[in-house]
Amino acid sequence: MDVGAMTLTHEEFEHFVQEAFDELPPDFQRNMDNVSIVVEDKPSAETVKKMGLRSPRELYGLYEGIPLNQRGTWYGMSPVVPDRISLYKHNIERDARSLPELRERIRHVLIHEIAHYYGMNEEEVRAAGY
Repeated sequence: MDVGAMTLTHEEFEHFVQEAFDELPPDFQRNMDNVSIVVEDKPSAETVKKMGLRSPRELYGLYEGIPLNQRGTWYGMSPVVPDRISLYKHNIERDARSLPELRERIRHVLIHEIAHYYGMNEEEVRAAGY
C-alpha cells in the first residue's frame, strides 16, 4: 500500500469499503435488499454526461436503482436488476491525505449512497451530514 500517494490496490480499497459497511448498524445492513456495492476506478463518460457533470473528478459515488421507499408490492413480482452503488476509487483517493482520512472518506461516500438507496434525496442526505 502506497500511503503517501493514497493509492491502494483494488483489493485494499474494497476491504475498506467492506469494513465501512460492516460498521453500519445491523438494521441498515439487514434491510439492504437487491443492491450491489461495486468499486470502479472512475465514472464512465456516459455517467458523467448523464449526471450533467463537467468532469469525472466531481463524482465520488453513485446510487442507481429503485429506492427502498419507492418499492411497492409490485417490486420483485418479476425479475429485477439489482440496484447499484458505485464508489469511484481514484476520486476518493485523490482527496485523501492519510490512510485514516481515506477510510473516513470511503465511509462517508458509502453512507451517502446508502441514504439514497433508502430514499433520501440529495438535500436530505447533505442535511444529515453526508
